[in-house]
Amino acid sequence: MMRIHSKILLASAATLALAACAQEATDASAEGTVEEGATDAMAAAEPAELATIVGVAQGNENFSTLVTAVTAADLGETLSGEGPFTVFAPTNDAFAKVDADTLSELLTPEKKDDLTALLTYHVVAGKLTAADVAKAITDAGGTATLTTVQGGELKASMDGENVVLEDAAGGKSTVTMVDVEATNGVIHAIDTVVMPG
Repeated sequence: MMRIHSKILLASAATLALAACAQEATDASAEGTVEEGATDAMAAAEPAELATIVGVAQGNENFSTLVTAVTAADLGETLSGEGPFTVFAPTNDAFAKVDADTLSELLTPEKKDDLTALLTYHVVAGKLTAADVAKAITDAGGTATLTTVQGGELKASMDGENVVLEDAAGGKSTVTMVDVEATNGVIHAIDTVVMPG
């Protein structure tokens, strides 16, 4: 059944906004235009910028289905662990493409093993930034093979500037957001749940 691949890509709008503010403050500081209070405020905000992969996902409503699935599979502690992990995180819209009855069944205690397999099919050991994935694709002549924590493989290729993942069943998913940093890895959001076969 379904299994999850490369690390769960979860993007928090709040996290991204804080990162953008931090960059603006850094840029302005370099030009000598930051007010004293602004620098202090940014320093206080910095520790909240990064959370674990699970924390980032929990902070973004677009990943509420993923968070529910991770909780049902008891993977929260694992994906909050040291890592590092690369997570290709399906958004709520990606999960909405899965048959509703199938998804509901996967969330039952009886299907916990199948759900765990599906979710870990979206996770790759190690930290792979978008640049790392693009380089692997180039080095492999156009299609890179990524081995997931579940043990299956995902094929990564480029479609213009977008990375496309092909699962074991031949289904394809496009990476829609890249390089969402977490303390224990990186998240890339995807538009379709990948299936292990």
